[in-house]
Amino acid sequence: MRKASKIFKHLFLMVASLLSVFPFYWMIIGATNTSSEIIAGKLTFGTNALANIRNAFSQYDISGAFVNSLIISVITTFACVFLCSMAGYAFVIFRTKFLNAIFGILLLSMMIPFSALMIPLFTMFGKAGINNTYLAVILPSVATAFMIFFFRQNTESFQYELVQAARVDGLSELGIFIKIYMPVMGSSYAAAFIIAFMNSWNNYLWPLVTISSNEKRTLPLLLSYVSSAYTPDYGVIMVTIIIATIPMILIFFLLQKYFVSGMVGAVKG
Repeated sequence: MRKASKIFKHLFLMVASLLSVFPFYWMIIGATNTSSEIIAGKLTFGTNALANIRNAFSQYDISGAFVNSLIISVITTFACVFLCSMAGYAFVIFRTKFLNAIFGILLLSMMIPFSALMIPLFTMFGKAGINNTYLAVILPSVATAFMIFFFRQNTESFQYELVQAARVDGLSELGIFIKIYMPVMGSSYAAAFIIAFMNSWNNYLWPLVTISSNEKRTLPLLLSYVSSAYTPDYGVIMVTIIIATIPMILIFFLLQKYFVSGMVGAVKG
């Protein structure tokens, strides 16, 4: 009975793995075939890869959109991780009834959909004169309720004795945060870095609203533009998707070990 259960689990995991990997396989296969072959459902490698790559870069400004996405994502990620970790640290280390009330309000704000905030944000940024800029895309993602909650939960496992010892030694609060807290919470920072980068890199709705010039268009916006053509070239679309996917895959696999330990720490906290 136990052996049959084990076989069933392995079969289930194999089927689930195949279903998960198939979209990536289809994406890579599609990048090597013509548009008509992709529509026909061809599942083997073709000979049109170089033509698709050449057409993608000649017809669309993929490199410019890639640079725009990279600049926005890197700045957003570092700012978000740093500011939200400071907030999460403060909620635990300087715990008071006042801060607990603020944290409760912060959690309630997670229930508000971003679509309800877009018009006020667009109006406010328009009056400030920063619409259609990198800053307009970055600012709404610099501090998020989820990321503050994430760091707050991870900080629960941080040893408060380290803070007390550092204070006795005369280290400032900022020095404690930078020199003690940040190195100790390295795995949490790695997990937060992946989450923040992926959210920023895949961000579509807000850049669509605030970005109006082609020169500042990000990769998700470019991909939407390529896909909405009257006669879309699916080979070019697949190439663009691969280019948009590569940074996320690299970052995830490089920080995968720290991501798992950081997420486990958040759950335990």
